[in-house]
Formats: sequence, structure tokens, C-alpha cells
Amino acid sequence: MAFDRRNFLQRLAATGAAVAAGSFFQTLEGQALQEQLQAARHRSTADITPDEEFWYWVKQAYTVSPTILNLNNGGVSPQPRVVQEAVERYNRLSNEAPSYYMWRILDKGREPLRARLADLAGVSPEEIAIQRNSSEALETIIFGLRLQPGDEVVLAKQDYPNMINAWKQRAHRDGIVLKWVNLDLPLEDEDFIVGKYVEAFSPRTRIVHITHIINWMGQILPAQRIAREAHQRGIEVVVDAAHSFAHLDFQIPDLDCDYFGTSLHKWLCAPFGSGMLYVKKDKIKNLYPLLAAPDPEADDIRKFEALGTRSFAIEQAIGQAIDFHELIGTERKQQRLHYLKSWWTDRVKDLPVIRIGTSLDPRFSCAIALLQVEGKTPKEVHDYLFNRHKIHTVPINWENIHGVRVTPNVYTTTKDLERLVEAIHQLQKNGSG
Repeated sequence: MAFDRRNFLQRLAATGAAVAAGSFFQTLEGQALQEQLQAARHRSTADITPDEEFWYWVKQAYTVSPTILNLNNGGVSPQPRVVQEAVERYNRLSNEAPSYYMWRILDKGREPLRARLADLAGVSPEEIAIQRNSSEALETIIFGLRLQPGDEVVLAKQDYPNMINAWKQRAHRDGIVLKWVNLDLPLEDEDFIVGKYVEAFSPRTRIVHITHIINWMGQILPAQRIAREAHQRGIEVVVDAAHSFAHLDFQIPDLDCDYFGTSLHKWLCAPFGSGMLYVKKDKIKNLYPLLAAPDPEADDIRKFEALGTRSFAIEQAIGQAIDFHELIGTERKQQRLHYLKSWWTDRVKDLPVIRIGTSLDPRFSCAIALLQVEGKTPKEVHDYLFNRHKIHTVPINWENIHGVRVTPNVYTTTKDLERLVEAIHQLQKNGSG
């Protein structure tokens, strides 16, 4: 039987309505948030950013731990309740008749979802593939590029390990040459950063790999400027946007890149195990898929989705994550995240033995900051924060970066951060809290 698009969309809308009927937005907290969002339409971002009442109601949209203060949102972010409910609903539906509901109903939702992601990213749906995480998206690029022995790839020692290891594997297997940029972070000089990459370029450079936000300590790199320098030399550009997509207010064309990978379960707060790949349309044909496709040289972006059975519940609930993200707004989100980072760092940065290993300039960082305590290892600080105060962070020891990464999110309030500030004051004063 031919696929009836109108009938499918009606059924999908009915499913969405069923989710909404029992959702967070039908609770008193959800209605209060809707009232706040409605009122916010007439308020400036600058006015909303420090408004703790507004963000308190945003917090109610999440199932936040009553005991653990989660300040490791850089690893993975929780989903709003509406996204959790959608996953559960789609999963229950799938289990009623798996091969029917997964393949004949939910799988048909991929194209509308592709269009929504493309709209959020500012590109064509024919350039977007749905993936499971940044690593899958970026390794599709890394292992799919047609590189020859002796071809050079420029990357930084501060890039993410999975990507570094993928490039090392290609060097071992295919004889490509890796040229390393070593960044002494934090940095607040765009010209210097761009110059470091340009110095590494040579006539044999084919690819530059740029991490938009360095995951270890939140440094924002001038990806667009590096990309422009690369393109002037005929070098293709890969951007690792695991930490920047839905965190910073930008769209993919702003970066002038050829390839782009991100995790949607980070700053978009989509279901765990969701990601996105972008490949510029004229590059698709020559990029091999990571998993075998019927025609690996097709110019169809869907060749990168030949995964077989996957969680359709996770995939389709990305739509609810986009809905929630758009309710908040990317500009509001970025400004609030930077405000939270500044709020806690301003209250501890001048204490003896306390150092902030991240730029506080909004051009060079947003939510993520690195806490350093003289005389204490990152593990000791991490263990103190969790064991004494139930504050969850992550210790960082990578190349020349050492400290504890602190990452709030939109559900974090300044009252939450008072707990962190007090813990740091106790650590500085008493040595062990």
C-alpha cells in the first residue's frame, strides 16, 4: 500500500497530542512555566538572564536529583520531562507491535525530524544525517574521507580523545601525517589562535580538524576564521561541535565548514544516544559511509544512516527536545549559561590558592569553566566536592590542562551555585573542608 503522508502526519500529531495530554505542561509547574514563557515574549534577553523566578520554573521542567548537585552537564545533559515522556510513549508504542510501529510508523518520522534539525542548524535537510553521538558522526567523516599516504591533517593536542584516536588509526592504517597544534589554554587572542593553525598548514595539508569548544575547559575557538584560512589554501574543514551546538547561538553556515558532527544529548537535552552529522552537499558523494550502504558513492545524505535497527523512540523524541529548546531560545540560553559561569567564578576567583583555568570573556567561553586549587590535585578537589557536599563535577588531566570542570545548565539556579561557592570557600579556608 502506498504511503499516505497526510494520514501519517495526522496519526503522528495524534501521538504527540497523547503525549502532551499527560505531560509536564499539564501540571501546575508546567502551566506556570508556560505563563513565564508567554510573558517573556515581551521582555529582553538582558532582563530575563538574571531573573531567578523565570529560571526556577525552567528547573521544574527537569527531574533534578534532590541530593546531588549536577555540575557535569558537559558530559551529558538530562532531558526535560516532556522529552522523557516522549521516549517512554514511543517505546511503549514500539513494543505493542515492534516491526509495524517502528518501521511503518515511527521510521516515517525521520524526514520531518531531519527537516527540523536542518532548520535549527540553518542548512538543507539534504545535508543532515541523524546519528547516535558526536563520535559516530565525526568518525563517519574521519574514516570516510579519501586521503592518500603523505596527506596531512592538522589537529590540536587538546581535541577530544575519540577523535584523536580515530585520526591516529587512519595514520597507522593509511599513512596519512598528523600535524599537531598545541594550545596553551586559556587564550584570549583570536589572531594568535588562528596563527597557530595557519603555521601548521603546508602544501600537503588536506584537512583541518577544529574543536569549536574545547571540552576540557570550555575554550571557544574562532572556528570560522580558521576555516576561512583553510579554504583559502584548498583545505577542507571538519568541526567537532559536540559542546557548541544548542549551547552557542550560531548556525552551521556561520562556521564555513565542510563537515560537522555533534551530540544532541548534550546541550539540546535530547535523549541519550542521539547525534547529528552535517556534510556539505557537494562533499557527500566522495565521503564513504562508516557502515555499508547500497551505494557508498551516492550523493544522498541518507547513506550515512544505514544502521539497521535502532531506537526509534530515542530518535523521534529529538523532536520534543527541539520544541523545548525553542521555547527557551538559543540566545536566552547562551546568555544564561554565561551568566551562571560568571556568577560562581566571580565569587571565588580572587580567593587565595583558587584559580579559574578558563577565560571569563564571553567571546572565549560560555557555560564551562575549570576550577584549579593550588596544592590540590584535580581528583582531590573532585572527591572533596562530592564526598563532602554531593556536588558532581569531573576531574580533568589532559595534556597541559588540569583542574575540575564545572558545567551548569539552564535548570541550574544561583541558589544551587551558592552551594558550590560555599564549598570552595570552605576548601580554601580549611584545606579539606
